[in-house]
Amino acid sequence: MKLSYVILYVEDVVRSVDFYKSAFGLKHKFTHESGDYAEMDTGSTSLAFCKHQLAEQIIKGTYHKASLKDKALGSQISLEPEDVKTAYQTAIENGAYSISQPEVKEWNFEVAIVRDCDGHIIELAKNLNP
Repeated sequence: MKLSYVILYVEDVVRSVDFYKSAFGLKHKFTHESGDYAEMDTGSTSLAFCKHQLAEQIIKGTYHKASLKDKALGSQISLEPEDVKTAYQTAIENGAYSISQPEVKEWNFEVAIVRDCDGHIIELAKNLNP
């Protein structure tokens, strides 16, 4: 089994696509004509955004929505930039909210953590062991 998609439920799909393009340099892959769903090109696993109203229809119920007004959800996605410090600064300059600035962890990864425009946790991490 392989991980094929990570789908974040969001308030505004276009806003999320624009945010991830500017904050993280991701390339837009596809938006459904309804505007309720979009995908970013992130390699072998797609990162997608699904509008809350569509998500509620798909899962046939409600769920706890990510929000910058509330505590962060207990999940994260991780992106591996070439340079964590530069990626972190670019993300902050483009509207990401800082949780932790870049630092080298004891397991020899450089890590910074931010929240996106909907409040989802995004880790920027690079393995410093070649």
